[in-house]
Amino acid sequence: MATENQHYDILIIGAGPIGLACGIEAQKAGKSYVIIEKGPLVNSLYHYPVFMTFFSTSQKLEIGGVPFVSISNKPNRNEALEYYRRVAEKFALNIRLFETVERSEKLPNGDFEVFTNKSNYQVKQVIVATGFYDIPVLMNIPGEELSKVKHYYQDPHLYAFSKVVVVGANNSAIDVALETYRKGAKVTLVIRGGEIGSYVKYWVRPDIENRIKEGEIKVYYHSELTHISPNSVTIKTPEGLINLENDFVLAMTGYTPNFKLLANLGVQFDKEQNPIHHTETMETNVPGLYLAGVVCGGMDTHKWYIENSRVHAEQIMKHIVGAQR
Repeated sequence: MATENQHYDILIIGAGPIGLACGIEAQKAGKSYVIIEKGPLVNSLYHYPVFMTFFSTSQKLEIGGVPFVSISNKPNRNEALEYYRRVAEKFALNIRLFETVERSEKLPNGDFEVFTNKSNYQVKQVIVATGFYDIPVLMNIPGEELSKVKHYYQDPHLYAFSKVVVVGANNSAIDVALETYRKGAKVTLVIRGGEIGSYVKYWVRPDIENRIKEGEIKVYYHSELTHISPNSVTIKTPEGLINLENDFVLAMTGYTPNFKLLANLGVQFDKEQNPIHHTETMETNVPGLYLAGVVCGGMDTHKWYIENSRVHAEQIMKHIVGAQR
C-alpha cells in the first residue's frame, strides 16, 4: 500500500552515473531531491559483462569532481562500480533502490505526482536519466523465448565447451565472441551486414579479425537467424539456409530506452522516435520534465555516453535555478 505523498523539489529517475550527477548538482543548488532506481546502484553497469573494460579513460567517467583512480588508463566494470558507490557515499545521496517509477500526473499547481511501486512523491521537477539498457531489441523469430537464448551476458565461464552462436557486429557481440572462444566454446558469429561494426574498439578489432582469418571463430556475413530450437539454429545466408547444432544463442542485438515510461510521463517523440527536448536546457515538451544522459538519444544509442552527457546535470540545474529566480 502506497504511503502518503513525500515532497521534494526534484525527483530523479535512474541511479546511474548521470542520475547521480544530477543528484549532486541538485544538492549543490540547495534543492531537496530523491533518486529512484528500479535495481541496484548503477544498475546498467552492474549488468555489464564481468570483465568489461570501458572505451573511455577514468578521467572522462568522473562525476562531482571526485577523482576516479584506476589501475590502468581504461577502467573496468568492477572499478566503475566501486567508484560510483564511493561517490554516492561521499555526497550521502538520497537514493531509493529497487523501486520502480510507474507513472506521473501533472497537478493543477504545476507540480508532478509520481507513482512508484512503493510510494507516491509530489515534486516540482522530474529528471529522467534511465539510459538505454533496460529493453533488448528482439529478433522476433521462433524459439527466441527458449532459456538458451540470452540478451544479456556477464560471465564467459557459463559457455565453456559449448556450441555458441553470437548475433551482432559491434562491441558487445565481438567481446562475447572472443571471451567465450577463449573459454573453449565453439563460436559462430552471425552478422546482418558485410563486416565487423565500425564502433568496435580499436584494440579489439585486430583480435577478432585474426580469429576469423585463422578459422577459430566462424562468421556468416549478410546473414540472420530464422529459427531456434532446443538443440540447433537455422541461419539464412546468401548461400541458403544452414542448420547448426547449438547450445546457446547470445543475441547482442542492442537495447532501447524505456519508451513506454517516457510516454507515460507525457514525453513526445519526433518521427525517428527520438524524445523531444531542448538541447541546452534538456527540458522536454512537458514543463519541468527533463532528460539526461543516454536516454536523450532515443534509438541512436551511440550518440551519448557518460563522458559527453555528464554536463546535462549542470545544464538542467542551471535552467531550474534560473527559472525560479
